Amino acid sequence: MEFIWILFAFACGLAVKLINLPPLIGFLLAGFLLNYAGLEPSNTLDSLANIGITLMLFSIGLKLHVKDLLKREVWASTLSHMGISTIIFAGIALLLGTLSLPYFGLLDFKTAALLGFALSFSSTVCVMKLLEESSELKTRHGQLSLGILVMQDIVAVIFLVAATGKIPSIWALALFGLLLVRPVINKIVDKAGHGEMLPLTGLFLALGGYELFYLVGVKGDLGALIFGILLASHPKAAEMNKSLMNFKDLFLIGFFLSIGFTALPTLSMVGISLIITLVILAKFALFFLLLTKMKLRGRTSFLSSMILSNYSEFGLIVVALSVANGWLEKEWLVVLALAVSFSFVITSVLYRNVHRMYRKNKDFIRRFESTDCLPEDRFVQPVNSDILVVGLGRVGRGAFESLKGFVGDTVAGMDADRNRINQMQADQENVFYGDGEDADLWERLDTSRIDLVLLALPAAEDTTNVAIQLRKANYTGQIAAIARYQDEREILINSGIDNVFNFYTEAGTGFAEESLALIRPMDNATPS
Repeated sequence: MEFIWILFAFACGLAVKLINLPPLIGFLLAGFLLNYAGLEPSNTLDSLANIGITLMLFSIGLKLHVKDLLKREVWASTLSHMGISTIIFAGIALLLGTLSLPYFGLLDFKTAALLGFALSFSSTVCVMKLLEESSELKTRHGQLSLGILVMQDIVAVIFLVAATGKIPSIWALALFGLLLVRPVINKIVDKAGHGEMLPLTGLFLALGGYELFYLVGVKGDLGALIFGILLASHPKAAEMNKSLMNFKDLFLIGFFLSIGFTALPTLSMVGISLIITLVILAKFALFFLLLTKMKLRGRTSFLSSMILSNYSEFGLIVVALSVANGWLEKEWLVVLALAVSFSFVITSVLYRNVHRMYRKNKDFIRRFESTDCLPEDRFVQPVNSDILVVGLGRVGRGAFESLKGFVGDTVAGMDADRNRINQMQADQENVFYGDGEDADLWERLDTSRIDLVLLALPAAEDTTNVAIQLRKANYTGQIAAIARYQDEREILINSGIDNVFNFYTEAGTGFAEESLALIRPMDNATPS
């Protein structure tokens, strides 16, 4: 049975990838095909799906800082959006009921509001996958989106307590003691080393956090998230996340397959779900208006709203609970499962082109910006810099340090990870915060003095986008970039990049040259 799941997931995932669509769309399709073929899901599939979601929430925690949740643009926009969208969706549902559309006619205000509440959540799984694939987890809009998703998870916990009547155990108060054992957790991670024990430690902490919270009557997923947050400031947090990435992606395939096993839809269910899917336009507009009112830049608001405009797997939990309590008809579970699937497809397709969409419509989007943007969204001009390194990860940081040794302080660094920038600025480094894919940044930045820009970004697509935006902003200097694979080299050259450094091949050449220098003095000393 397990091989059949893998076969369908592989075939459908590869098929959609060949037409340049995200593989998760193929996994959703595989689930519906398996259901149509008459195969029954087993407890194994549910277990894989649950582990995938638990690891994903743990990974989110590793990249999140509590102070980010306390920002007004995070908690205020989340609560406002959920309240307003619940009312809007409930009103639309009641209006459709007056038109005698199937399933809507049986809704009253209470059940319509419940449906609206289920639709107000955004998908943590979908958003996280898209941000990871585009290497935008640490960007301004990436962190904002993750903060909103975490706030939604907190609301979900409160709802489940209220709806089920299951009040957490008195022992739940002891969970605050996790702050006291945080040094012990950090010590365990230190001792895990860098090999196979590191991902195993991550699995242990993620699943252990889930079980601990579940044991005292609190949503287990929240436990995995909290344990991740406790480790967010640990030096090995990024390394642990990378070591868990493949495990998490593999387990999440089970989640996407399980959606297709919810039920087989009828033609009328498909029609109703498509109508509900169209309502994500209202969800996008509401997010965008609220975020711009919070004094966020138009680009940040646009990108965040776009990636959050989908329906959540938690909506299925809300509807399933409502069906079990007799509040909604069981057909709604199928309708919402289809709407969730369709919203995943739409978000996945649109977000891959979101930067291009912003560039084409940036003048219109900027009209909604506040004249007084938040301090975090203001641009900083690098001073007295002839060379700019974009991306200060391991490769970029190494290049930045080497160039400093050659040209001194005339080299500047830029990165979209604010925490990394703050740490380097504390060490008096000439660096500043900025997202390389931000078209506004290159337009407002004076690059006339900069002779060379080094793009040390992990994804070739991101590097290409930055190069195109640099040229459109009339940058006339030289651009150099790194590539991980040989087939990326031509793509990068065609995007306007002057030189591409093959990360693996040329790193080996550099290693050989520096190692050879160890014996050259001996050769020179030998008489000819």
